[in-house]
Amino acid sequence: MSSGIGNFTRRMTTMQPVETAKTPTYSPGLDGVLAGETKLCHVDEGEGGLRYLGYAVSDLAEKACFEEVAYLLLFGKLPTQKELKDFTTQLAAHSVLPGPVEAFLGVVPPAARPMDILRTSVSLLGMTDPDASDSSHDANVRKAIRLLAQIPLIIATAHRLAHGKPRVEPQADLSFAENLLCLLTDRRGDETANAMAHVLDVSLTLYAEHEFNASTFSARVTASTMTDLHSAITSAIGTLKGPLHGGANEAVAEMFREIESREKAEQWVRAALANKQRIMGFGHRVLKQGDSRSAIIQQHAESLSRICGDRRWYEISTIIDRVVQQEKGLCPNLDFYTAVAYLLMGIPRELYTPVFVCSRITGWCAHVIEQQDHNRLIRPRALYTGPTTRDYVPLHRRR
Repeated sequence: MSSGIGNFTRRMTTMQPVETAKTPTYSPGLDGVLAGETKLCHVDEGEGGLRYLGYAVSDLAEKACFEEVAYLLLFGKLPTQKELKDFTTQLAAHSVLPGPVEAFLGVVPPAARPMDILRTSVSLLGMTDPDASDSSHDANVRKAIRLLAQIPLIIATAHRLAHGKPRVEPQADLSFAENLLCLLTDRRGDETANAMAHVLDVSLTLYAEHEFNASTFSARVTASTMTDLHSAITSAIGTLKGPLHGGANEAVAEMFREIESREKAEQWVRAALANKQRIMGFGHRVLKQGDSRSAIIQQHAESLSRICGDRRWYEISTIIDRVVQQEKGLCPNLDFYTAVAYLLMGIPRELYTPVFVCSRITGWCAHVIEQQDHNRLIRPRALYTGPTTRDYVPLHRRR
């Protein structure tokens, strides 16, 4: 018996990996790999552009409000007037934070970063949600609606507490974008604030969904284990926090502030390119031919610049855009001109990525629901690159 085992062991130690017809194709970073199916978003690099459940995002940004887009992603169709009214009523009713979350926000360390606070708060919401133990389709939709209502409050409450500002409560008669703008900047009611809220609404629609990006894929992988929705969203937030995924519009805004004026812009960007410095807000992992969303937000950023009587950031941005396209052949992505709009609105720069979450929470939740409605555990293989075989050496004989 022992001899047989020994022979088998010796055969195993001399075996080499064998390529077969069934060996999966390896693509670093899953580049170009179709990792699943979705009905939620179609990313078309051609003239079709980006579509949410068949609707061109350009049409949605121009004709729909963000609440309609959120409803579309969560329910699979655009709402009727009554359905939209009921949906916004639910959002208003859920615009309150549970006691444990309020208590947590009150003891957050002063140096805590907004995305860390948001990640932990969402995890805590998962323990207090009335549907915490229910992962059915309907329960997941209810949780998604509550998260959509609660996330702006988490961001605003944490920021205001950290800066000694009084709390501002959401108003039922304001739109999602109007409330978000007021929560973050105290702006509301006047003509300029209304224009800002409109552009913010457009940006929320443009950011709402984008297929299998890193954070969405993270959420789907987590959801495929049939864990709860809040765990999947916590995973997505943690993924978005990484500098290779989130934070690009923050970096663009910081670049604009460093440049300061249109007179310095061309010299600055040419020097940066000569020094092999990466110019943030350009290029896209999937959209190699350009980001159709960029032209939409650029138009609104330019319009808002005129309304605000402040064209500095927009003029800096167009100079950088021109030089980078001339010298590198790269087109701006959505983050680039969004930074112009958010600077004009006065949104604190460290909140740009959390504001993204206020929008993308709709896409994330829709993907979690879609994954769990038609679930198969996501379990890819790895290409092994370690040593082939090694014999065990007793501890006392190792050198």
